[in-house]
Amino acid sequence: MTKHWVAPRFGGSEVLEYVDTEVPAPGPGEVTIDVRAAGMNPADTKHTRQGDPSDLPIAVGYEVAGVLSAVGPDTEIASGGGAVGDEVLAFRVAGGWAERITVPAADVFAKPATLAFPEAANLLLAAATAADMIRVTRAEGRDTIVVHGASGAVGVSLLQLLRPLGARVIGTASERNADTVRRFGGEWVAYGDGLEARIRELAPSGVDVALDCVGTDEAVDVSLALVADRGRIVTIAAQGRAARDGFPAVGGGQPESKAFRDSVRQRLIDLAGAGELEVPVARTFPLGEAKAAAELLESQHPGGKLALIP
Repeated sequence: MTKHWVAPRFGGSEVLEYVDTEVPAPGPGEVTIDVRAAGMNPADTKHTRQGDPSDLPIAVGYEVAGVLSAVGPDTEIASGGGAVGDEVLAFRVAGGWAERITVPAADVFAKPATLAFPEAANLLLAAATAADMIRVTRAEGRDTIVVHGASGAVGVSLLQLLRPLGARVIGTASERNADTVRRFGGEWVAYGDGLEARIRELAPSGVDVALDCVGTDEAVDVSLALVADRGRIVTIAAQGRAARDGFPAVGGGQPESKAFRDSVRQRLIDLAGAGELEVPVARTFPLGEAKAAAELLESQHPGGKLALIP
């Protein structure tokens, strides 16, 4: 038996329970991972808040890093090979907040030696989301781009993925996170009253693309005011406004987005392994303290990525 976290009923971090589970041996096309770090994302507890009651209890956690402890018959991981003792990361999985997990080998990749387990466990959800936002808006090097929420996990990934394109990127964040935006190649601007005017002052020739990672009315209203082509505005957090105002919203559950995000996993791992895509980790928690970690995550001010350590 091993421990993992589940939501036995719908709700946020308050409903989570730490329970024993039997981890099945891997069959063909599967591997078992001894988890060394479990990534934490807002989507983890968002997923537990509502849904089909037949899905309960919900195993929590979409991404992990660890060591292969068993490999199913005639099975290779997504990056090729795979043997007991290999260090790996996996996304997207179900139930990653656990000591051990059996998952499809197609979602498991060799972990670069240059990445620590907490960073590896937090790489792919945020970075794949960022890559998807760039795809949808067709962002390119000649563009001036605004990233709302540029100091968060997806925002930092956006700054790093946009930098090689040569695009000019203006990133909104609080003053305390200004240095984070600058460190990853963005021009910082404070959000809050007067945001549109401040951005126009920085970019008098106009803004081509807006990438919204926060979903506030301010972010949406400013994006609509600045960007002429609504097809070049995208949000990951304001689906209602997107539907009402006629611009794209993307999510991992959309078939096209899911297929694209899955397709870029190895490229993102390669970038991280080469030191070209950093994952800032603010804090780690013992796996047994996941509820406290989730409360910090839900506060929306964790200061970087969080990881659970079995």
